[in-house]
Amino acid sequence: MAASSKSSQTAKNLAIALLALWSIISLVVIVVWATSPDLKSSAQCRSELQDVTEKLEGAKVVWGKNKVALEEMVRAAREEQGQLRAQVLELLGHLNATNASLDECRQEKGVLYGNISLLQEMVEQFRQTAANLTAQLGLKEEVIESLQQNLTQAVHRTESCFSLKAAADSQMMAAQSQTRACESSQQYLQKQLHKCKEAESVAPPQTQQDVSIPLEDSATSLPLAGILTLLACCSLHLMT
Repeated sequence: MAASSKSSQTAKNLAIALLALWSIISLVVIVVWATSPDLKSSAQCRSELQDVTEKLEGAKVVWGKNKVALEEMVRAAREEQGQLRAQVLELLGHLNATNASLDECRQEKGVLYGNISLLQEMVEQFRQTAANLTAQLGLKEEVIESLQQNLTQAVHRTESCFSLKAAADSQMMAAQSQTRACESSQQYLQKQLHKCKEAESVAPPQTQQDVSIPLEDSATSLPLAGILTLLACCSLHLMT
């Protein structure tokens, strides 16, 4: 902006200087022609002087117009300079705001880089934790499989125990029924033995002598059968 104003002022001064120089040269020429009667006639000098005067007047008019134009140009240049100065100030304000925003962006960029570093560290920690959890999960899955296998075996053993218990219950019921049968047989044999003893006590001596051998045989055979039956019941009771 300062360079443009200086150039316009220089151009104005140069134009004014050229116009002044041209005016001075014109006056010198006029004076020379006026003071040299030997060279030209007075009429010719007058005509030339009139021409020069007219040209001088025209030059003055042109110089005045040029001066007005130059002043207008200077005024326009000053106005333009003011506008440009305002624009420059505005641009400087925008530039300062942009620089401030750039500084803030740089600070935010530094903060973001720090956050990115922290996030990368956290991601690495999460990966390590995930790997550890995966390993622990694998171990726990193996433990779960082992526990499932043990549970399956325990279920099979429980089913086997239930089956054995059911078989034992059925055997116990059979033994109990056999025990009851043996008890009823024992009671029957006791009744028969009691009857035999009563018959022996009631019978006469002769008859007792005559039938001594058969009675002895029956008496010996009946207790033997009872003893065998009792032994069988006791063995079944011990088995249960």
